[in-house]
Amino acid sequence: MPVLTDPSIRFRRSFLEAVKEFHADTEYEPSWFITDVDDAALSDSDEAAFEVYVARVIAEGTEAGAKPGFVPMTTLWWTEGEEMLGRLAIRHRLIPELERVGGHIGYDVRPSARRRGHATAMLRAALPVAAGLGVAEALVTCDDTNVGSRRVIEACGGRFADEQDHKLRFWVPTS
Repeated sequence: MPVLTDPSIRFRRSFLEAVKEFHADTEYEPSWFITDVDDAALSDSDEAAFEVYVARVIAEGTEAGAKPGFVPMTTLWWTEGEEMLGRLAIRHRLIPELERVGGHIGYDVRPSARRRGHATAMLRAALPVAAGLGVAEALVTCDDTNVGSRRVIEACGGRFADEQDHKLRFWVPTS
């Protein structure tokens, strides 16, 4: 049974395979999560660079580790055994840009694991984590054309708020 887990070098092989899948996917453009991976960390031969990447992602969950212009963000991976099936990010608070498009929680399921209920399970599992970070209601957004993501958000209790710049915005209770 899949679980949310902290990023770890133990998932390196599967992570690298997932990144290749995201880049090859013609249905969706790779998200910022994929484009934010350090080039060296994507090398099949540079394990140390992947360790640095994982440490950076974990550190971004703190005020001191957040990138300039970003809020602290807890990144978790959706894994089963040694397989990385997806990832999600929980932003600890909102800034104007996140209120408009990003929200508190963003998630991606690797293409080979899609349409199996992983996104719904990931979002459900993330809600108590968000509550533990002080988020009473999570803003979750999706493209206005992404019917699957809209269904995921609504299945997790999301209440439609509005549409801004082709993004649907929903408020999801975290407890």
